[in-house]
Amino acid sequence: MKSLGTAAVLAASLCFSTGGLLMKIIPWNPLAINGVRNVIAAVVIGLYILALHHKLKFNFTVLVGAISMAGVTTLFSIANKLTTAGNTIILQYTAPIWIVILLFLIFGKKPDRTALISIFIVLTGILCFFFDGLSTGKWLGDLCALMSGIFYAGVFMLNSFEKGDALSSVFFGQIACGVFLSPLAIHETDFSAPVLISVFLLGAVQVGLAYIFFTFGIKYTDPVTASIINALEPILNPILVAVFYGEMLGRISIVGAVIVLCGILYYNLRKRRKK
Repeated sequence: MKSLGTAAVLAASLCFSTGGLLMKIIPWNPLAINGVRNVIAAVVIGLYILALHHKLKFNFTVLVGAISMAGVTTLFSIANKLTTAGNTIILQYTAPIWIVILLFLIFGKKPDRTALISIFIVLTGILCFFFDGLSTGKWLGDLCALMSGIFYAGVFMLNSFEKGDALSSVFFGQIACGVFLSPLAIHETDFSAPVLISVFLLGAVQVGLAYIFFTFGIKYTDPVTASIINALEPILNPILVAVFYGEMLGRISIVGAVIVLCGILYYNLRKRRKK
């Protein structure tokens, strides 16, 4: 089962990594994209929940988790339209560092030396992105991507609580985005086959199928292997966009991306070694 679990985590990373390219292909308002893709994703996740006979929960923790999930997907969609796909996914990938910071601010849990070093490394990388963004006018997109990472940290934190439930938070967050944002799609004019196929793939594969692969694979894969495989997403995402869409990261952003990835991997590896 270990090899099957590793393969599932790899499949999840591959599915997740298509998000930037598909977002760039679709010429819609980012809010409309996020609304429709969440409707599709909710159907996929809903069928998965039924197949597992999983009982949905609804409480304050699940609600805040759902709001966090809605924030993640909405800000991710906006950021992809305002900055490069590479900047978006790398800045969202800073979520583990924000978890450490939020635990300190909310619960007073002091970060250890490893966490402090990781925070310094990642924040240095983030400064590179914003320095590049100020020169190219894409700083607002970078800010949305960074906020997406903060909301993503909230999802991970709340789902680890006793009353939290990952599937419930994801499902309700998708339903909320679908109800409030999908009606915006009626104002769009391009409903060509490539656009509709891309929207469907965003919801069914990049969100729905990816999450199913990930929740299965993480059960049978050790954290170090999973974290390393998961690092493929912020690498593959901008590569796919560069090859098929022609969008390139700025030179300073590339430096920032390398620094952020090194900081996150350092944190994950050191944390696992201590355990």
